[in-house]
Amino acid sequence: MANEIWTIKRCLEWTKEYLAERGEEHPRLSAEWLLCAATGLARIDLYMRMDETLNAAQLETMHAAVVRRAKGEPLQYITGSTQFRMIDVACAPGVLIPRPETEMLVEEVLNYLDAEVLSPEAAARQRVELPWNDEVEEARKAEAALADERATAERRAANLTAADEAALGGDVLGSRAYAEELADREAEEAAAQAAEAEAAEAAEPELDECGIAIEGADQETVSAQDAAAPAPAEPRTARVLEVGCGTGCISLSLAWERRGHVTCTATDIEPRAIDLATKNRDALGLTSDEVAFSLTNLVSSIPREEWGTFDVLVSNPPYIPTDVMRSLPHEVKDFEPDLALEGGADGLDIFRRLLNAAPYMLRAGGLFACELYEGALDAAAELCRQAGLSDVRIVHDLTDRPRIVRAIVTEPKQRQ
Repeated sequence: MANEIWTIKRCLEWTKEYLAERGEEHPRLSAEWLLCAATGLARIDLYMRMDETLNAAQLETMHAAVVRRAKGEPLQYITGSTQFRMIDVACAPGVLIPRPETEMLVEEVLNYLDAEVLSPEAAARQRVELPWNDEVEEARKAEAALADERATAERRAANLTAADEAALGGDVLGSRAYAEELADREAEEAAAQAAEAEAAEAAEPELDECGIAIEGADQETVSAQDAAAPAPAEPRTARVLEVGCGTGCISLSLAWERRGHVTCTATDIEPRAIDLATKNRDALGLTSDEVAFSLTNLVSSIPREEWGTFDVLVSNPPYIPTDVMRSLPHEVKDFEPDLALEGGADGLDIFRRLLNAAPYMLRAGGLFACELYEGALDAAAELCRQAGLSDVRIVHDLTDRPRIVRAIVTEPKQRQ
């Protein structure tokens, strides 16, 4: 194989056929991922450089990767990384691979923090109706449409469907939620600029009949406005506790997307997970003050003085019922760690322990949010109600399956 001339196109086609013959459900997509890892190219670049020849090192890497994939090993373990919301996350055997559903768990936490902790006056991200809102909304829609057009163009170039992306456990073209958030950010910036322009216009000095500025008029106006305006609130840093961090994708996303406003404490019982999460934190340039990882069982390492100080307790715990474990796909049950998957007879063993800990860890009004097995959400919600939590909700995932339970701790507890 190494003595022949292998272009990107030839290697892509050969790998696709080889994997298809061995039962790969999405052989072309897998071939693209493996080629990207071997060459360092983006997927879209493969189709721009089809006639380029692979060197010996690239061929050797590709050969080893194809053999591993043919045996069913997950692509993320072979390539060593995956995309999660706005960040790239290193993956390794022994640590659970991040899933798209968990991106939604992060979104739920961010929605809560934005509304109730970081910006209480902007609950549910509602915007005050201002004269320029129509223009801002049009700009937001235009940005979202442009993001969709770009994603569609990439899919067409790679002959890739949305179903192909979802089957790999991640949006390989980039998160749609990310594109929408970028559009929202640009809309917010436009609104801020419009507000500044209106404020500058309003601040123009008052003129007399001869067109001369009246001295002291501006000062009186500013003084009156200052007297009427409430004192600005002190900056608030949200505190998040994550249990079972795995790659660290949840805590790292929260700290990255709200940098300077959110700090996270994350625990895991698996040393390989803590090592990998720390590696991912360092790669992002985040500090241990922003995201602190701790090797421990659930919340055992949390100092007593920190109990009741967290705004959020979030977890993607082991939640697959024991009977369901046997029916999991080969690449999951034979390669990903059982410790991070199996959740007992009903999938709620770890959830019950987290629910018991939540009132001790969270402040009054704090959020408890967990990703769970789709068949266990109703039972989990009822357990939350029985425990005295309020505003209990079930959130559905992108395939409209129940996936997340979230609730509010109204009466924190203290152990004697």
